Amino acid sequence: MRILLLAHSFNSLSQRLWIELAEQGHEVSLELDVNDAVTSDAVRRWSPDVVIAPFLKRAIPEAVWSTVRCLVVHPGIVGDRGPSALDWAVQEHPPRWGVTVLQANAEMDAGDVWASVEFDLREASKGSLYRNEVTEAAVAAVGIALERMQRGEQPSPRRSLAGARGTLRPLMRQTDRAINWQIDSTDLILRKLRAADGTPGLADDVRGLRVHCYDAHPEDILRGAPGELIAQRDGAICRATRDGAVWITHLKNPQDTGRPFKLPAAMVLGERLQDVPTASLAVDTPVAARTWREISYEEHGDVGVLHFPFYNGAMSTAQCERLTAAYRAATQRPTRVIVLAGGADFWSNGIHLNVIEASRQPAEESWRNINAIDDFVLALLSTESHLTVAVLQGNAGAGGVFIALAADRVLARSGVVLNPHYRGMGNLYGSEYWTYLLPKRVGPDGARAITEGRLPMGTREALQRGLIDGHFGSSPPDFLARAIAEAQSLARGNFAEQIAAKRRTRATDEASKPLSAYRSEELERMKLNFFGFDSSYHVARNNFVRKVPKARTPSYLARHRALGARAAQPSV
Repeated sequence: MRILLLAHSFNSLSQRLWIELAEQGHEVSLELDVNDAVTSDAVRRWSPDVVIAPFLKRAIPEAVWSTVRCLVVHPGIVGDRGPSALDWAVQEHPPRWGVTVLQANAEMDAGDVWASVEFDLREASKGSLYRNEVTEAAVAAVGIALERMQRGEQPSPRRSLAGARGTLRPLMRQTDRAINWQIDSTDLILRKLRAADGTPGLADDVRGLRVHCYDAHPEDILRGAPGELIAQRDGAICRATRDGAVWITHLKNPQDTGRPFKLPAAMVLGERLQDVPTASLAVDTPVAARTWREISYEEHGDVGVLHFPFYNGAMSTAQCERLTAAYRAATQRPTRVIVLAGGADFWSNGIHLNVIEASRQPAEESWRNINAIDDFVLALLSTESHLTVAVLQGNAGAGGVFIALAADRVLARSGVVLNPHYRGMGNLYGSEYWTYLLPKRVGPDGARAITEGRLPMGTREALQRGLIDGHFGSSPPDFLARAIAEAQSLARGNFAEQIAAKRRTRATDEASKPLSAYRSEELERMKLNFFGFDSSYHVARNNFVRKVPKARTPSYLARHRALGARAAQPSV
């Protein structure tokens, strides 16, 4: 079929649908929902069989849905309506939730039903559910809807569906999310914070500063007076509740015009944390109770597993330094294989653009950050005592993809999305030893096609191209367990021969061209990005961090732009 994706932004769900639909043989183009006239023009140029809207913030214009079938992907069960479907679900936590594909009409979320797929509602943040269960259900539901269309079936009239559990819900406001630290239980506070995670964040007062809070985790040991800040760790704060405590890793101060975006909590609070004690916790300390730490290490026989679930996959200078230290400590353990597990939602997205933007000297902080990531990659590439396995439980982008390639083996959960390129951030050249790692896996021509293509890549294509060595698993826990089992098999195999072969390959490559040369060449290009006359990286970073909407759909996504070039342009 000929499909036009219409979306507010090319987010994780939109990218996943782009990949899946293309792999199923459909012709796919995308238009960002910028303006009704632009949308109408895209429909006229592409002449789609169907418009699919996976992520919108406003209604599809009547001029479009009245002339072509439009399917809206709604993150709610049948009957659910309103712009805060997932927010209400996370905060109220029914046992089951789902995704419904509706036909667009004059009433928001009230069209006839083409498909609905449900799932068990896990205790997690809105963003984590969206990237995992909601995305998987949406892909399945869209597939069902398209199959029904191709068979000539008609949708089920919404008003005729008996027993629908969903209902119309209003936009969730900050008053609906407000925490009463003296009364609310830890579980309720966690649900409120998780329901606001990503956007818009939960508005609260922290030591006299009005902020939005993000990324909450339970704490079972530390205690204090309800509402009191009782600890800090690696940039996060711990706040007591009436029956426990919660960690909050990120805050946003909307009144701070210089940096009104998400940052590690300690950066936002600054001197307000002077009297708050640091609750140190070693990376490899076994902890039976629930707590939060950004890096942890555990062992399964001959396999060491290093977890680093950095928020949104962003890796600041300090985080890279802590990760490198943790990795080097892992190499000193009497194990054979080290699994680099990243996090359940993200593997890595490279340098921490928000922390860089908040710096008084963004160019200098960019330089420190990329060097710190390079130091971690160098530690991986220089490891001669262990085999290493990068285990991509979640999506990866930019430098994060190339960090994974430094491991001896790369495994990914089926369905994760990779963006192995830097061009979305101005003319950023990139480092992480990618000029050594990528051609080594896919060849020079393949490397050029991948980095210049700027398109998201699914795990099937990544395996075909040689970017990864395997993909499997339907959920992060299932995938991680199977990946650890595979690492254990690797450790039981002809380990000595594999280590010897690894050392020989590295020595041969080093003799041909040393790693220091690759790094030096990459950083010379990066130096121009950071300190040169071309400001495109700084402009793109600013727009990304401050969420400035795109004014036009990039041409590599808007394939319909190549059609009907002589047609009259819409008045925008």
